[in-house]
Amino acid sequence: MTPLDYEYLRKLLKERSGLDLSADKQYLVESRLLPLARRWNLAGIPELVQRMMKGGADALVAEVVEAMTTNETFFFRDKIPFDHLREAVLPALAQARAARRSLRIWCAASSTGQEPYSIAMCLKEASALFAGWRIEIVATDLSQAVLEKAKAGLFSQFEVQRGLPIHLLLKYFTQHGELWQLNADIRGMVQHRQLNLLHDLSHLGTFDVIFCRNVLIYFDQDTKTGIFAKLSRMLEPDGVLALGAAESVVGITNLFRPYPERRGLYQPNTVARAGAVHVLKAVASAAR
Repeated sequence: MTPLDYEYLRKLLKERSGLDLSADKQYLVESRLLPLARRWNLAGIPELVQRMMKGGADALVAEVVEAMTTNETFFFRDKIPFDHLREAVLPALAQARAARRSLRIWCAASSTGQEPYSIAMCLKEASALFAGWRIEIVATDLSQAVLEKAKAGLFSQFEVQRGLPIHLLLKYFTQHGELWQLNADIRGMVQHRQLNLLHDLSHLGTFDVIFCRNVLIYFDQDTKTGIFAKLSRMLEPDGVLALGAAESVVGITNLFRPYPERRGLYQPNTVARAGAVHVLKAVASAAR
């Protein structure tokens, strides 16, 4: 792979997915795209790049983006955010939403489904708090391929052994040969939709909880700032944003403030958000 090939791929991935590859990630590109090139009967990455540059290769470009943005996931990843969800977030929301008796949760960059299904199991375990409620979990990802796998709810022995407590495996899964399938009631709690975080997100509506974990680390500062602005507008004033262990709003945006005594959780900074809304309205008015 030549430096020009790598620069073409870096620019393509940044424009299509927000993925910001540093100059030393050629090894990652080669490991993920060489198998793809072979499936397309291409000799290597230079030929892959040439094929895309000729135009009319939308399917190939989509596969390249999917190959580079499919990230690792597993059940109850990092454990602590799910402890926070069970111990603090859900009880607080059960009280705050008692009048309307509904709850909306968004899991962004949901990959093959382990995270939204972990959230669904948390809610199922807390069913006494939410009996008769309308619960909506929306799981989105850029890759249609991983969403299809998530919808099936079929996982290997290796996948269910990573982070999933044995009592939940036995309670919510059925074994089919060497695979384990989530029971229909858990699968039915999650809606799967294809979505690019760089695009307009307003059609999703507003949420009480947003999980956007282990995805922003791949974006540059300006892209992170833009995504945080979108997430702020989509979160209820008392809603909760969960970020990954290596992610933070510090130094990027003032639209969120830390959730009290719960590391990795944030809530809207209503003062800063009101100011941002005022600026957006002034800009829109001036444009007219």
